[in-house]
Amino acid sequence: MPIYIWEGKTHLGEMKKGEMVAENITMARFQLRKVNVQPVRIREKKEASGSRTFFRRKIPAKAVVVFTRLFATMINAGLPLVQCLNILAAQEENAALAKVITQVRGDVESGLSLAESLKKHPKVFDSLYTNLVEAGEAGGILDVILSRLSNYIEKVEKLKKKVKGALVYPAVVSSVAIIVTMVILIFVIPIFEKMFSEVGQALPGPTRFVIALSRFVSKNIFYMFLGAGGFVFLMRRFYRNEKGRIIIDDFLLRLPIFGILLRKVAVAKFSRTFGTMVSSGVPILEAMDIVAKSAGNKVVEKAIYNARGSIAQGKSISEPLAESKVFPPMVTQMIGVGEASGELDTMLNKIADFYDEEVDTAVSALTSMMEPIMMVILGGIVGGLVVAMYLPIFKMGEAIGV
Repeated sequence: MPIYIWEGKTHLGEMKKGEMVAENITMARFQLRKVNVQPVRIREKKEASGSRTFFRRKIPAKAVVVFTRLFATMINAGLPLVQCLNILAAQEENAALAKVITQVRGDVESGLSLAESLKKHPKVFDSLYTNLVEAGEAGGILDVILSRLSNYIEKVEKLKKKVKGALVYPAVVSSVAIIVTMVILIFVIPIFEKMFSEVGQALPGPTRFVIALSRFVSKNIFYMFLGAGGFVFLMRRFYRNEKGRIIIDDFLLRLPIFGILLRKVAVAKFSRTFGTMVSSGVPILEAMDIVAKSAGNKVVEKAIYNARGSIAQGKSISEPLAESKVFPPMVTQMIGVGEASGELDTMLNKIADFYDEEVDTAVSALTSMMEPIMMVILGGIVGGLVVAMYLPIFKMGEAIGV
């Protein structure tokens, strides 16, 4: 929403000025009159283009976690909602989030509920966040809900970092292998080729292959990079398509090593999200809808939506999840026990804790396994190129020795 700079008179005739967030200039005048200020002059504040770019930057999850936790503490202490938002906006170090909080405060002051105000900022507060806040407002347990939300976001972010950490090492080593190979082929091999041509000796097969590869790479390096960029672009376009995303996500889940890790991450996230929503009083069908949207994998999302449809027809939660073959039998059986005992949220949180540990173990095993594999691959590529170039030199040495 726009920011307005205003000047006005109080009921005592004192001139005041300041800034405020409002939907339009009419709402700005209305908000001023509510606090007994007669507006004299109001104009919209224009932001510099650089400032707009800055405020569009993604707000880190850590900043949202701190905001949510502090908000919960203030609500629990009995502070009014608007005062909480004022304090949080004033002390927020992230300028983008501070602006969002200010806008939320303005909306709350104009009569909207907190959940409705947060829904205007979907890039910062997703549907799960706003639905839980709505449930908290309706049940009078907003502080409890906010506390649960901060814990949930923190745990989900830790899960993401674990997966990213597992992928960093192979990505770095692969990049180094490609760069080293390209440097050798483009700059080093031509020097050896010139030296061998001056000698005029017949070259071994591996050496001829490497020289031919060097010539090909040197002549077509631009087209190779263009082709790689085109491939990435086409894959991204394909992934944006509904069918394409299902195919790729299904392929990723079937991979021997990464697939197992991704499946465990999906189960942990599903259990954590669903458990948090159920324990906060969100209706099952609505919770399933939000959980499906936040799954992060189209195959898992489809399985949850299918389960949701079955639940709407009167079936249990565990039965359709078991039929999907996406969730392990242990998970569906524990959910079934939770349903029967009336402690579904507790059981879901136990599953999430278990799979968090499973992800830790899988990441450690993957890292330990990938280190020697990547080193062997890197050593094999570079070593193969070096040996291929030194074969003629060895043969020359043998000829001189004879």
